[in-house]
Amino acid sequence: MGLGAFKALGGVYAVAQLMLTKNGTLTTSSDKLREETEKMTFVCASAGNHGMAVAAGARIFGAHARIHLAKTVPQAFVSRLEAQQAQVIRSGDTYEESVQIAIKDAAENNYIHLADGSWQGYTEPPRLVMEGYTVIAEEMRAAFAMNGEWPTHVFLQAGVGGLAAAIAYMIRKNWSKQPEIIVVEPDEAPCLKTSVETGELTTVDGAVSNMGRLDCKTPSMLAFEVLKAMADRFVVISDAKAAEAQNLLNELGLPTTPSGAAGLAGLNAAALPVDAKPLIIVTEGQV
Repeated sequence: MGLGAFKALGGVYAVAQLMLTKNGTLTTSSDKLREETEKMTFVCASAGNHGMAVAAGARIFGAHARIHLAKTVPQAFVSRLEAQQAQVIRSGDTYEESVQIAIKDAAENNYIHLADGSWQGYTEPPRLVMEGYTVIAEEMRAAFAMNGEWPTHVFLQAGVGGLAAAIAYMIRKNWSKQPEIIVVEPDEAPCLKTSVETGELTTVDGAVSNMGRLDCKTPSMLAFEVLKAMADRFVVISDAKAAEAQNLLNELGLPTTPSGAAGLAGLNAAALPVDAKPLIIVTEGQV
């Protein structure tokens, strides 16, 4: 879809499913449906890529999108979101603050709040987002089953944890060879690692990380529940190590960002046996 990140699988899918729930049908060419979808506005906070996916989904199906960005989100995302016909609102100093503002915006204006994080009393929209991500795990499973080469270790970078949880769930559900699953977080935002250690959802403090799309201080409740049961371990990486991994991938012809390279940074920091077959996922490109 030209969005340059795995988030396209989640936000667009969730928009479509929520429209199906409301309207009972979904087609981009139905005039009657367009009349209904033009009345719908989807709202979310984003560190960048989730907002792109929600905006794209709303545009494709004729709805509207309002995306709240914290001041830490690069200005480049504003232009890209506006190109998807979204209304962009700078809200709050941090991602967590912009989430609270998006919740209030949706409630006050009767909009549809479509977050990729979950909490008590709010699970269905983020569950749909995570459901979209499972496509990645299923495509990998099919490829590994065909060639007989299964990974021994899987490194999954995490912000609020939606991607990591979706992939981990599918691995445990239907991969015939089970790898070790390692969740990778910025050392300035180890919200999942800390939550698992404390046994409950925990918000962490930290400086702003160069892994902007992973720089989330509070985990998704759904992701926490999945990962505490299915991940084998959690590791943290520094901004410097993420930048090193980014440079390596760029040299290999896979241009990405520190966020997209975080899985490789986690692998580089791991002491794996010489016969290991590690898997990483480059989660975003340089668009």
